[in-house]
Amino acid sequence: MALDPQAKAYLDQLAAANVLDIPAISVREARAMMEVGAMMLGRPPKVARIEDTTFPGPAGPVRLRVTAPEGDGPHPALIYFHGGGFAVGSLSSHDHLCRSLTNAAGVAVVSVDYRLAPEHPFPAAPDDAYAAAAWLAEPANAAALGLDPSRLAVGGDSAGGNLAAVVALRARDRGGPKLAFQLLIYPVVDCDLDTPSYRENAEGFLLTRAAMTWYWDQYVPDPARRTDPDASPLRADDLSNLPPALIVTAGYDVLRDEAEVYARRLADAGVPVRLTNYPGMIHGFLRRHTLLDQGKVALAEIADALKTALA
Repeated sequence: MALDPQAKAYLDQLAAANVLDIPAISVREARAMMEVGAMMLGRPPKVARIEDTTFPGPAGPVRLRVTAPEGDGPHPALIYFHGGGFAVGSLSSHDHLCRSLTNAAGVAVVSVDYRLAPEHPFPAAPDDAYAAAAWLAEPANAAALGLDPSRLAVGGDSAGGNLAAVVALRARDRGGPKLAFQLLIYPVVDCDLDTPSYRENAEGFLLTRAAMTWYWDQYVPDPARRTDPDASPLRADDLSNLPPALIVTAGYDVLRDEAEVYARRLADAGVPVRLTNYPGMIHGFLRRHTLLDQGKVALAEIADALKTALA
């Protein structure tokens, strides 16, 4: 399928603005660019309740942002890990998306401000992510935030999808917390940068092969450690007994193939999984749902899946 016209128009706008791509800019500039990009999405939608708090993470306090729907609760919750290559992104960069998920699905979304590379390389991010899920599953902590600890899901986009997958694996292997669902949106699940989708989409479709090389260099500087399942969950020997999954991919995305292989491996291991490819889309299209109609379609699909999984 051809590149979606709206996605092409968006990429043309970026090209006309001469927006520099990673790795031509510094980490600080990349983080600032992500925040500016978030402001281009428009005013975030209103939600019934927003609460910022912290929990005691493995290396100090970690910030959380709860967006909650109407009603007294306790609400089912999606524990959300933002994308950004493990090096950029924040609570604010994905605030619009988290609010939109709350309103569309009628569930609370708890966004986790995990530590970023290169200041905090692997395994800081998965350590924070798993600790957040375990902390939120404690009944007293969930009750204080108006959440139902018996109805928890994990999810994320790109690097955040990686963290959601890793948290699901750790929760299985460490005896909890019990998770009802995993939402993996064009996730990073492997360190192989030479798949067909990497070769087909190496340049020109927002997320480039060069950028992913840079992200991996920041996140896991030692290449020998990149095959650790906590970094590349596709390398896990056993994918059985994991929560049901929805995996969303984009046709013009370097990460497409690894995510689709992960979906097949989950299915082969007996895990209920739905894989949806949006063939004309680019990486990051869901976060840009205010600009891309296919992003709105994906948002509705995800909302329906969350409603069903967390009912």
